[in-house]
This record gives sequence, C-alpha cells and structure tokens, in this order.
Amino acid sequence: MIRSILLTTLIMASGTLFSQKLKTVSYQDGSQKLNGLITSNAGKKLPGVLILPAWKGIDEEAKTAALELEKQGYIAFIADIYGEGKIPADNDAAAKSSGYYKQNYKEYQKRIELALDQLKKNGAISDKTAVIGYCFGGTGALEAARGNLPVAGAVSIHGSLGRDQTRKNEKLTAKILVENPADDRSVTPDDYNNLIKEMNEGNADWQIITYAHSKHTFTDPKSPDYNEVMAKRAWNHTLMFLKEILK
Repeated sequence: MIRSILLTTLIMASGTLFSQKLKTVSYQDGSQKLNGLITSNAGKKLPGVLILPAWKGIDEEAKTAALELEKQGYIAFIADIYGEGKIPADNDAAAKSSGYYKQNYKEYQKRIELALDQLKKNGAISDKTAVIGYCFGGTGALEAARGNLPVAGAVSIHGSLGRDQTRKNEKLTAKILVENPADDRSVTPDDYNNLIKEMNEGNADWQIITYAHSKHTFTDPKSPDYNEVMAKRAWNHTLMFLKEILK
C-alpha cells in the first residue's frame, strides 16, 4: 500500500515537473492542429534537437529526453506527429497509426519538417539542428535523413530499420547514428543489411552501435525490456554525436 502511494506521488510529481519545464506549442498541418512541446530555453539562440516520440505519441521518455537536452544547452522540441484528437489509445491503434505514416512516408516527412520549422521559430540555430527518435520516431529520424530535411544529423534509437525496397536509394547528407538493440525481433537481418547498403549508396556518414542483451524498447524505464546499463550508454552515445555535429 505504501509503495503504491509513493509510486503515485512520484508519477504526479514528474507530471508537474514536465508541465513546469515544457511549454505547449500549437501549429498546423492544413486543418489538423498539432501540439508539440518545447523546453523553457526557447527564444535563445542555441543548437536545437527535434525529438520524435514512439508510436503512442508524446510520452515520458520523450519528455525526459527534452529536459536532459536542455541541461546540455540545446533547445528541444517534441513533435506531435498524429495531431489533436488522433493520439492512439492503445497498442492496436498505435500500430495502425504508425503503420500509416511508415507506408505514407512523405506525409511523415512533412509532419517532421513542420516540427523542425517550429524548433527554428523558437530560437534553434538553423544550421545547428538534429533529429532524434525512439521506436516509430527512430524510423522518423531515418525518414528525415532520406527526405534530406535540413538537419545536420539523425539518431534512430531502436527504430524500425526496414522500408519498402522499391524505393530508390538517394544521396544522404545528414550524418546518421543508429542505436540498435541486439535482440530486437522487429529488425531482420535483411532490414539491417539493406540499411547499410542504402547508407553506403547514399554516401552517408553513418554509424551503427548494437547493444548486447537488449530488446526493442531497451531505453524506456517503464518497459519490461529496459536495460539500464545499455540505456545509459546509448544516451551517452547520443550526446557525444550531438556535441560533435552541433557544437
């Protein structure tokens, strides 16, 4: 009972912290209203990082990342990919919604670009921006690179690596970091090898780091897949990459 009360109190406190530190920014894609979140250092001229959340939309992992990035001297903006009134309520809905954007990748790229515009409008230096994403958002980070969106780098954190193989391999100008859990069943050997081929044919500056004994959502403390040691390493690798390309 006491443990339950303490856990509830902790969750409520973390929600209050997020609300105090992150401000809602509303923007549009045509008639669709989108509601992103930005760090409290918005308005300053600083390097910027766009965060693409996992398949259920803006979550605590994305919010925590934003606050940690602010501590490192970045303006962070969390994108709303789905839009107001369209946030998935459960895994089935999330699979359907994320699957739509994976298939209709140009619409995904457009939503990412709109979020990038908001990041820059809120002070991020135009030529010092990057995108990171978790899970479905990791797929989005790769799509930002494939769409040659104006970012210096893209970090895919346990993202889906596969794509429609009828798509042509194009030149990739963004530097790419892929953080891949070794035991992710959603990534096949063909997905992995095809991504390497794509990045090589695109003449990309790329790196893949594979994390041992790690399943799909290994960076999320709320997931049964959470691997604390590897999650910390992955975050440090993300910060190292961002420091190299943005500072």
